[in-house]
Amino acid sequence: MGATAHVVWDDIFTAYNFGPGHPMAPLRLELTARLAESLGLFDLPGVSVVKPEVADDELLATVHDPEYIAAVKVASADPAEADPRRGLGTDDDPAFLGMHEASARIAEGTRMICEAVWRGETKHGVNFCGGLHHAMADRASGFCIYNDIAVGIQWLLDNGAERVAYVDVDVHHGDGVESIFWDDPRVLTISVHENGRVLFPGTGWPADIGGANAEGTSVNVALPPGVTDSAWLRSVLSVADPIVRAFRPEVLVSQHGCDTHLDDPLAHLAVTVDAQRYAMESMHQLAHEVCGGKWIALGGGGYEVVDVVPRSWTHLTAIAAHRPIDPQTETPQEWRDFVERRTGRPGPTRMGDLPAANLPIWVQPWSMGYNPESPVDRAVMAAREATFAHHGLDHYFD
Repeated sequence: MGATAHVVWDDIFTAYNFGPGHPMAPLRLELTARLAESLGLFDLPGVSVVKPEVADDELLATVHDPEYIAAVKVASADPAEADPRRGLGTDDDPAFLGMHEASARIAEGTRMICEAVWRGETKHGVNFCGGLHHAMADRASGFCIYNDIAVGIQWLLDNGAERVAYVDVDVHHGDGVESIFWDDPRVLTISVHENGRVLFPGTGWPADIGGANAEGTSVNVALPPGVTDSAWLRSVLSVADPIVRAFRPEVLVSQHGCDTHLDDPLAHLAVTVDAQRYAMESMHQLAHEVCGGKWIALGGGGYEVVDVVPRSWTHLTAIAAHRPIDPQTETPQEWRDFVERRTGRPGPTRMGDLPAANLPIWVQPWSMGYNPESPVDRAVMAAREATFAHHGLDHYFD
């Protein structure tokens, strides 16, 4: 084993830039990398920082229509020529110069870590620049141009993987990945997200369980607004853990959009960085127990770009490096100084949100019983009822 973790990063990733005022600010990536560097994560033994080139059209075409790739290239060269029928040049996905290259580089980064993990060059791969789960085969959507997750999963399938599990804990439904693998029984997609009645993209219902050839391989937990730490973690673990174990994937891919946070401006959940860290540790452990450690961990959404995103994805990087950071750890002064110079506001002083007295977060296991009066439990039960029997599981009991 050559390394513990391959981490995708280069300053050039800040070129994925929809312009001033857009929520997907490249600053979030810059501050994440700076925090990880300040804490010494990139210099740890066993950690290798990889700097991908731009993916070629052949790779992108494994999941995207060639006509769509051509449309992205046209808009990339001249944003005035963007085709809104392809989701380009819209408020969500404004066209910008170099858009194709910036997006294709993210896709290549995810492909590279998938290859490194699959070939046994490293246990884990991290691309916090990736996780662009809304991009469809034929169009851009939700701040996502190319679907790096689908590119990585398809590469695994094309190179010998027979079963890949994907767990998405972003606050938004992982619709693009689900759509691309809707009828492929080799890919299990699990999305735990805020209810589509109140949040983009308005999809991801428990009854959406996959195509005719893959029933039960799409799993959706649609949560009500306002869910807090313990209930959110219960919803993730009560679905993802048993069904991933039953599916027996060779690789686990997880998307860790941190827009579930209580301070995120685009959604309505109330989760802390500490709970996000708990979910990351759970996915890491699951990968070791089920997949021999083969884990691909990706970023995603997250729009509180100073207080939340850098801490959350630095935790993700540290967990993948087998050097988890205590939430009570102070953020480095040099990083806080950089944040203030860069943004004019102070950075967070600790790596977690909760006081030590509130840790560890207690999570009620499903085995303690189903509460039909709880809207969170009803959302979990709906997902379990729709899919568990397809995997030989009892939806009521663990």
